[in-house]
Formats: sequence, C-alpha cells, structure tokens
Amino acid sequence: MEDVQEHLMEQEEYEDSDNPLAAPCKPPVRSTRLHVQRSSICSRAYFVVVMVFFHVYILNVIGLLLYVHYNNGPGDLVSGDGATSASSSESGAPLPHPDPASRELHVEDYSDSFSLPRIEGIRVGHVQQVSLVSGRTHEMKTISLKPLLFEIPGFLSEEECRVVVQLAQLKGLMESQMTAPSQGQEESNQPLLSISTEEVFSLLDLNQDGLLQKQEIVSHLRSRDGTWLNPDNLRQILSGLEACPTGMLTLEDFSRVYVMSQRPGQQQSRKLHSHFRQRSKHTWLYQGPGSHRVLHTLRNRVTSLTRLPSALVELSEPLQVIRYEHGDFSNAHHDSSPPHSETTCAHTRLAGNTSALAEVSCRYLTMLFYLSSVEEGGETTFPVADNRTYEEQALIQDGVDLTDTQETCSRGNLKMKPAAGTALLWYNHLSDGRGWMGELDEYSLHGDCPVRRGVKWVANSWVNVDPDHQQQARYQRLVAQRHQAKSGTEEHYQALSHSDLHQDL
Repeated sequence: MEDVQEHLMEQEEYEDSDNPLAAPCKPPVRSTRLHVQRSSICSRAYFVVVMVFFHVYILNVIGLLLYVHYNNGPGDLVSGDGATSASSSESGAPLPHPDPASRELHVEDYSDSFSLPRIEGIRVGHVQQVSLVSGRTHEMKTISLKPLLFEIPGFLSEEECRVVVQLAQLKGLMESQMTAPSQGQEESNQPLLSISTEEVFSLLDLNQDGLLQKQEIVSHLRSRDGTWLNPDNLRQILSGLEACPTGMLTLEDFSRVYVMSQRPGQQQSRKLHSHFRQRSKHTWLYQGPGSHRVLHTLRNRVTSLTRLPSALVELSEPLQVIRYEHGDFSNAHHDSSPPHSETTCAHTRLAGNTSALAEVSCRYLTMLFYLSSVEEGGETTFPVADNRTYEEQALIQDGVDLTDTQETCSRGNLKMKPAAGTALLWYNHLSDGRGWMGELDEYSLHGDCPVRRGVKWVANSWVNVDPDHQQQARYQRLVAQRHQAKSGTEEHYQALSHSDLHQDL
C-alpha cells in the first residue's frame, strides 16, 4: 500500500513538471539562464575595455619612440666618419673622444637619412662632462635655454690660441665690410634715402619701357648695389607685382606698392637687417686637408662636440678670425637668416634655386672661440636671452635701442666676458620637430660690447645647413661628384672646397 502511494506521488510530481501553469512556480530555471546571459555581456564589455587600453598604450609607446628619435636622435646617429655618435646624458657621462686618424675628408657622406643632433641643455647651470682631448675631460655649462647656449672653458690651449692669432696675422686682416659710418658719411647718404618714387621706378625699370617686370626686380636684387632699397623692400614690391593680373607694374601701381613697403612699422621690423653696424678687422682661415695642424684639430674638435655629420662641418665656411681694438664693437645681430622661399643659402648655391631673389647665410650653430682675454669691455652680449617672449618692438626701451651695443651694452640680459681658451656654442635655429633645422631662434640675437682696454681676438666657426633637407643632400652629392672628378687629390679638393664652394660673407 505504501509503495502504491509513493508511486502515485512521484507520478503527480512528474505531471506537475509538464504542466504549463506550474512554470511560474519554477523560477530557478529561468533565473539561471538570465544569469548566464549577464555574465556573457560583462565578459564582452571587459574585453573591449582591455583592448582599448592596450591599443592606447601601444600608441603612447610609439609616440614616445618617435619623439626620442627626432629630438634625441644623436644617440644612434652614425656620423660621417662611420663612428657612432654618443649622446650626452644627464648623469654627466663624458662624450667619447674621436680617433684623430679617422678624421679625414668625408664628402661622400651625403645620405638623405642623416639628421641634426642637438645637445640637451637640461637647465641653466647644468654641467656635463665632454671628452674632446685624449686623456682629459672638459666641463660644458648651460648658460641659457633661449637661445640654447653653452660655455666650455679650456676648449683651446694657450698655445693653440697663439697659433691661430699668428696665422691670422700672417695672412693679413681686412676691415669689416659693415663698418659704422662717420658723421660725414651719414650726411652724404641722406640724398639716397630721399629719392622720389618716380626715380625708384626708373632705376628698377631696366629696359625703360614704363613697365616693371619680375625679372627686373630679381636682377636688381642680385646686384646688391646701393643702400636705398633693401631685399625686404624688393620682396614686398615683388609680392605686389605677382598680385597684379598683368604680371607687370605701371608707375601708378608701383607707387601704391612702394608706399606700403616704406611704412614706418615695416621699417622697424627690418631694423636688425638694415642698421647693423660693426667695426673690427677680420680674415678667413681654411681648415681642410693641407691646413695647419692646429686648425685641422680645431675643426675635428667642433665635429666631436656637436656630434654632427663630419661632411656638414667640413663643407661649412672657413674659420673667421676677428680682431677688436680699442672702441671696436658689433651691434646685436643674428648669425643666420630666417628661411624664405624666395631666398637660397649661399653655401648651397651650386645646387640652389636659380630664380631665388637673394643668397643668405644659413648657419645652424655658432661656435665662438676667445683667443685672448680683455682687460675691460669686449663682452659678448645677448640682449634678450631667456626672455619670456620676443618682440622686435621691445628692443626699443625708453627710447633706447638695445641692439646698439655702443650705448646699451650694460642693459643686455646676458654678457659673457672674454677669457682666452673658452668657447661658446649656441644654436641659431630651432628644431623642426623632425630632426632638421627649423625656424630662426630670435633669442640668438647677440653683439660685441666696445673694447675699453686691451685687444680682443675671437674666432667664429659656423656650421652651414640648408633648411631644405633635400637641397642640402643635393649639394653634398654634387660636391662628392666634383671631388671624384678631380681624382680625389688633396690639392684639387682644397681648391674646390675653399675657392668654389665657400664665399667670404
């Protein structure tokens, strides 16, 4: 009997499970299924979030590597002599000393892949060790970050300074081209500055057909004669001509454009280029194969310190040696020129744009060597170094022109006193963010205070670089081809590099 009852109870439970009406009473089944679905959704969302963070991380790593490559690229840069250049570190590890035997001519180094390394300033006052002479390290101190300026005491020995000065005296010094005019000269130049618009038009109109054409402007600018019209004036006139539908300017059109180019505000913006004055004597010393051992060693030392491809240094301007006597000075100026599409670099003119309006100096960096100490005066001044902002209008303060070192040298932000053997290095251009030369660093404005007592001897070593990377590569390729055509002898290369490729600026 009990067995029958148990059988009936089991049968009822079985039938209840098949009854649809009993489904609401069995929530655990449906609850279990919903739980599985929610777990699946959470897993999918978690996977998406993880993948997003992973991709962001990878992109950040790639961006960091690109930044390091283009801004600190010298760490793995192969220089022109085939030696790997080492970057300076914040820990102060010395830079490696190059093997002097390997420092020969390397005009074949015209690869499109080389970049322009920059020494890191870290902060003002930071000192790093550099190895320039075998068995000795030098201290390189960051003086300014705007411009990036370094001081290296003892860069030259007393004997090396003496040899450079004697070589300059042996070759002979000449008066600087940009000498401050005397009072009589200033008065005699006044009529040139006040010629009429009609006279200017007539002077520019070479064929005297009453129409001013582009080629006439270009021809006049290349001639570089006269002080009454500077390249900036001509560029503005050319811009007005190109905006004219006929491609030519009548006297009426020219009068309107010329008046615009002569506005006082625009004249102020060109002040640094048109009013630069200097009084000194200088000469140029060739540093290539066959030159004096001291000059050759000095060039190699510059290559080692800057970690630039040796071809850039070897094909740059010769060493300029300057003598400042009592009262001699130079007004504040920039060593290099801002890049313009209508200008070409003087050092790459062999592969340059023949339609360019003018040749300008393109100097990536400057190394200044003090060959003597000065008893009083003669400081190198940087009027706007480390200013928060730069504006040319701010160079006039209380009616005083800060570029006039004769009058305002003491008001400059930074002054470096000459000390024999000390070298200064600063960059005239910013980086373009891709490992090449960018815009002109306006803060590199500098000049020389008048010498009050004693004689000041300095030397300038410039590294010429074209802002156009491809133009620089074409130039070096052309030099290599000409060098090979000259059978590779030192005598032929000396004549090529010094006479044909360089221009005494």
